[in-house]
Amino acid sequence: MSKTALITGASRGLGAALAEALAPTHHIIAVGRTTGALEELDDRIQAKGGSATLAPMDITNADAMAVLCRGIHDRWGGLDLWLHCAVHAAPLTPTDHIDAKDMEKSIAGNVTATARLITFVSPLLGANGTAVFFEDPRAGTKFFGSYGATKAAQIALATSWQVETAQIGPRVHILTPDPMPTATRARFFPGEDRAALSDTATQAAAVLAQLSENSAS
Repeated sequence: MSKTALITGASRGLGAALAEALAPTHHIIAVGRTTGALEELDDRIQAKGGSATLAPMDITNADAMAVLCRGIHDRWGGLDLWLHCAVHAAPLTPTDHIDAKDMEKSIAGNVTATARLITFVSPLLGANGTAVFFEDPRAGTKFFGSYGATKAAQIALATSWQVETAQIGPRVHILTPDPMPTATRARFFPGEDRAALSDTATQAAAVLAQLSENSAS
């Protein structure tokens, strides 16, 4: 039986690229909010001879994520890999103009949902599984107040989990990909020369190479 990989935030960007890169060796459980994008991803995965289970849902929906994780346990018994690519990118604004609803969404998506998912996914990974988080160090950068603060909090959660499980598993990795021409980055830097950025497929390959190196060391 092939290995299993849960990818939260798989609709587009790095998450979708990682799903395609892992398709030859893993059954992909793809979580995203956009059904159409997930279906297009499924077509690309099938074209590579792989298989996927699509989960069109919002990671902030605690009940939906609990049902999904229970279903993973019942069907596959656990997970080999979890890649957490989902992120809420609030509009850039001066800190004293942050909208309360945008801040609430940032906390719910980047912090609360991550903490909850760690509790749900950790038992599925067990001692031998691997979890991967992606750093985007914007904390303290002008206009990135809500995104920077909540992304930093997300990584703080991952870092605590990483040191807590260093001896007992699962393995927790925090990686920093090169800038990519994703929709999230386009919202932050609308006038940027996207041709100068690294494409998501290249970064997905780099991520998997890093994981392979780390597991061998």
